[in-house]
Order: sequence, then structure tokens, then C-alpha cells
Amino acid sequence: MAQADGTLQAGAALGQPRVAKLVLLGSGSVGKSSLALRYVKNDFKSVLPTVGCAFFTKVVDLGTAALKLEIWDTAGQEKYHSVCHLYFRGANAALLVYDIARKDSFHQAQQWLQDLEREFRPGEVVVMLVGNKADLDQEREVSFQEGKDFAERKSLLFMEASAKLDQQVTEVFSGVARELLRREERTEGRTSPGDAPLALRGGPAGQAKCCAH
Repeated sequence: MAQADGTLQAGAALGQPRVAKLVLLGSGSVGKSSLALRYVKNDFKSVLPTVGCAFFTKVVDLGTAALKLEIWDTAGQEKYHSVCHLYFRGANAALLVYDIARKDSFHQAQQWLQDLEREFRPGEVVVMLVGNKADLDQEREVSFQEGKDFAERKSLLFMEASAKLDQQVTEVFSGVARELLRREERTEGRTSPGDAPLALRGGPAGQAKCCAH
């Protein structure tokens, strides 16, 4: 567990990867579960809508360090919106996922960002905006530039991906992991006193309870 000031707990088992909580947010049918399944199991299939939340873990090897991601895949249906807030509390990072062929899902991702902004201090979590279903380019309703511009205005990471074609999926998750470790190292070095501390946890993760598909 993290200490109160957000630094890693002393005495974490040597060699154990740090642990970070990553939540996937976005409206229904944008492919959050597909991204998680493709990344964790290299699998793609039609999945039923997530009920409540699904949970995955994967260790990201970044060469000089490793990070264990606890991936919480939240339901996108409106009736679960209030429940999902319970799952992103304590998160270190979030993926705001939208479907490039659905403008409404892009707007919904922006609403999820507002929810995050109410829950966390600026810079407290790493947030990446992800335009999924890049394979539907001919049906695109949200341009790459539109997504990029919004991400830049809000100081978010940004990437487009296709879970179906396995394009940029690994890069999405490893990009978040790299940024998490970069911020943690910067905080530990105290090179920038104004930076918010990152509450990564040392050692193995505990058992998590949540709903499945």
C-alpha cells in the first residue's frame, strides 16, 4: 500500500514490480473490454456489455523497471455511471476511450474527464485519451486532429488504436506505464516540488473483488 504522502512504502519485497491502478472509462460499445482483452490475453472477440466492472492484471516490462497494472474495465451504460465512480477512486491512471466512428462517444469521454477532474487534483492521475476502432476510418466521425487537439488542451496523452486489428494497443498501455514511472521517479527525485505525488504501491497486489462480464 502507498504511504499517506503518496510515496512507495518502505520494505516492499525486493524485485517486486510496483503496482498501479488503471481504470478504463467511456460510453458503452466503444471497445474498452476489447482493448483490455487484446492487451492482456491477445484475444479479440465480440463481448457482452460489461456489468459493473471487470478486472485484469498484467506486468509491463519497461526494460529498466517493471510495473504491474491493475486494469479496471468499467461498464459504459448510463445506469452504471454512478457505480463506476466507486471503481476509479484511488486510481493512478485512466484511459478515456471513445469510438472514432461515434461523435457522441467522444463527447461522453469528455464528460468522464469532468468526473475525474472533480475526483482528483490536477496532475494527480495519468490520463490518456484513446480513439478506438481506428479500423473504421471510412466511417470516422472524429478526426485524429480533433482528438489530438482536445488532448493537448487538457494536457492528456493521446493515441488512436484498433483492438480488432491489434494496432497500437500495447503502445497505449505501455505509454501510460512509462508516464506513471516517469512521474514517480521525478517525485522521488524531488526535482520539481510542485509536482503531485503518485500513489503507486510496492509489492504484490491484494485480491480485488468486482463484477465480471
